[in-house]
Amino acid sequence: MTILPELQKPSAVQLRELDLRHLIHPHQQAARTERCIIVRGKGCTVWDAEGNEYLDAAGSANWLAQVGHGRRELVEVAAQQMSDLAYFTGWDVFTNDKAVLLAARLAELAPAGLNRVFFTSGGSEGVETAVKAARLYHHRRGQPERNWIIGRHFGYHGSTYGSGTITGLPPMQAEVGPELPHIEKVSAPALYRAAALYGGQDPTDFLIDELADTIERIGPQRVAAMIGEPVMGGGGGILVPPADYWPRVRELLSRHGILLIADEVVTAYGRTGAWFDSANRGMAPDIIVTAKGLTSGYVPLGAVLLSDAIGEEVTSQAFFHGFTYFGHPVACAVAHKNLEIIEDEDLLARSQLIGEWFRTGLAPAAQLPVVGDIRVAGATVGIELVTDQDTKAPLMAGGAAAHIRRTHGVIVRDYGPTLVLSPPLVLERHQADRIAAAIVEVLSRLDGDGRLAPL
Repeated sequence: MTILPELQKPSAVQLRELDLRHLIHPHQQAARTERCIIVRGKGCTVWDAEGNEYLDAAGSANWLAQVGHGRRELVEVAAQQMSDLAYFTGWDVFTNDKAVLLAARLAELAPAGLNRVFFTSGGSEGVETAVKAARLYHHRRGQPERNWIIGRHFGYHGSTYGSGTITGLPPMQAEVGPELPHIEKVSAPALYRAAALYGGQDPTDFLIDELADTIERIGPQRVAAMIGEPVMGGGGGILVPPADYWPRVRELLSRHGILLIADEVVTAYGRTGAWFDSANRGMAPDIIVTAKGLTSGYVPLGAVLLSDAIGEEVTSQAFFHGFTYFGHPVACAVAHKNLEIIEDEDLLARSQLIGEWFRTGLAPAAQLPVVGDIRVAGATVGIELVTDQDTKAPLMAGGAAAHIRRTHGVIVRDYGPTLVLSPPLVLERHQADRIAAAIVEVLSRLDGDGRLAPL
């Protein structure tokens, strides 16, 4: 028995009712019954089931869509690959040509020395893979006691059991314990709140001292790896570290033989203006976790890049780890074409240009009483809202984000007190100006209690 008559196109009302009855949404309570059902996209524009048009300023509200929506090139590549070979396992001796070619291409693009690739279906699986590889690496080198992982408060590394424990957001671990053992977290580089957090000390000095103390307390010989985003995205709301932060973290970890995992699920593939942001930040990671922009969201795919030394160690015996859709040929074919588009259309440079457009367009917002800080990293922006600029008390941004969407047809993302922008990298100047104008207009009517003055 079908839910709807065969071939009948469901109405927006019917879709909403079915959604409320059957679909569990991430990060949402049942009491929130509003739905925005997106059914079509082209370039930087999407349409909902009621025919409303929106400008996507948030990369499908999830940091991706690098090459924009509705790219026929990717549709055609997927269709051709499905016709040739829809799926075959990548386990044991089996592989497929598209997985092989994509792995080779990623090794070309990656920072020097990261030549081994393990495919996943997304970022959470990638973080799980990286942690297992780091622990296994030390174990096979005769150091099984090295099994601690250091993350950071406000770091976002996924929502599965292990990755969710490492994520630095307490709601991710609430009521589902016990958590993955041997996880420790240190402070994030939150420069806007440096005076309150670091006691007047230089931010990098404070953070390095805290990390060194944490390593000493655990025992250097017991720490396997530290994981961090080059620029903190979802949890932190675009926290850009001081220029000397990652080089000094790298030096400290190397001194103790601790691996560094760069979580580039958000930042890789042009989001901040580089193939891999970790290279520009001086991280020199041993492992890089990627997903999202690898296919621009057209199909699920992630890739974990490992150093030659780690790759050799984890494959010296069987790496008893993997997923059904490891190296899925359709996903890999789409990813390869997606990377080609990013390169051919010079979207890495466009990402930096988009950031400059937003710096200019959002300059008036910096003068508004409810705006505490504006942070830009390539085509990624965080606008932190406050109830008072002197106290810097946070003002939750959800109401502003909803109002920007409803009144201006612009989709932005809210993370606690921070409005976040991460549009497709094909964004045009006039679209960036429209996004900025919509944000400035709404925030200019927002007071410190989160109330909007009428137009």
